[in-house]
Amino acid sequence: MAENAVPRETVLALRDAIARLERDRPSGSCLPTLKTEGEHAGFSASGRFSTVQDDVLPLGVPALDHAMSGGLPLKGLSEIRVAETRDAGAATGFTLGLAALCQARRKAQGELGPILWISEPMAGQEAGEPYGVGLSLLGIDLRAALFSRPRNLQQALWIAEAALGFSVFSAVILEIRGNPARLGLVESRRLQLRSMGSGVPILLLRQAGEEETSSAHLRLLVRPAPAAPFMLPDGTMLSTGIGHPAFHVIAEKTRAFSPVDAYLEWSSHARRFYPLDSVAVPLPANAADPVAVLPASVGRPGGTPALGRVVAYKRAS
Repeated sequence: MAENAVPRETVLALRDAIARLERDRPSGSCLPTLKTEGEHAGFSASGRFSTVQDDVLPLGVPALDHAMSGGLPLKGLSEIRVAETRDAGAATGFTLGLAALCQARRKAQGELGPILWISEPMAGQEAGEPYGVGLSLLGIDLRAALFSRPRNLQQALWIAEAALGFSVFSAVILEIRGNPARLGLVESRRLQLRSMGSGVPILLLRQAGEEETSSAHLRLLVRPAPAAPFMLPDGTMLSTGIGHPAFHVIAEKTRAFSPVDAYLEWSSHARRFYPLDSVAVPLPANAADPVAVLPASVGRPGGTPALGRVVAYKRAS
């Protein structure tokens, strides 16, 4: 045995202690077990939000919820990343949809839980500042939305950790860029423990970041997806129209055995996610790759508003 080697008895004792802590972890742990239908809070078959207490928030997308062991962990660190900066808008929209669901859950319990969005300087310079009207359309209550722009990443981490000490928040969003050395395994562990203690979920929004080791038990890769076609009042479909925001979400780090990907859209009227089934169709002969065509959002709550009456004006010249 080397002079500085740890005795075998000590190693075995530490393993037993860790196993005991894992077995006796509190009910607020961010490692949820898969629940049967009706045991968790979320959207029922009628589309209404349930106020049943739970540690996960189902998104209403069966494949993704199953991969996440029931839904988004409400206590703990969850990471949403994009591989390229050009996809930052998709990840931001998806993250804000999750935050809107968290806020709706608190409202269903009779509380107006604010959302705190912390953006480090480099991330804000690349992706831009939040737009109030857009946040409102996504379902964020602007009366309970706070935005923090710290000077550097160190301040951003300090603000996030301090905010997680208060259970008043519905969710905390920490937006960063890349894979900074200041946010490693130790820092992510501190955020994880803080979130578990207060019961406030923290969503780490990572721009142009690679996969790395962290304490987050959930990591989702978000890519943009083609929106469903636009429908006219007479039922005519316009292939060039823009429908609800659509996302391609890949569950990279979950308790599932293999990555799971799903297509989903966010309804700004119903304020919830809907699953989409993508179908690959061939392009013309001069095109090389197929394109994913998503089904239209027909018959869902809200629908497409009527265009109204078209008024023609005389030419000015």
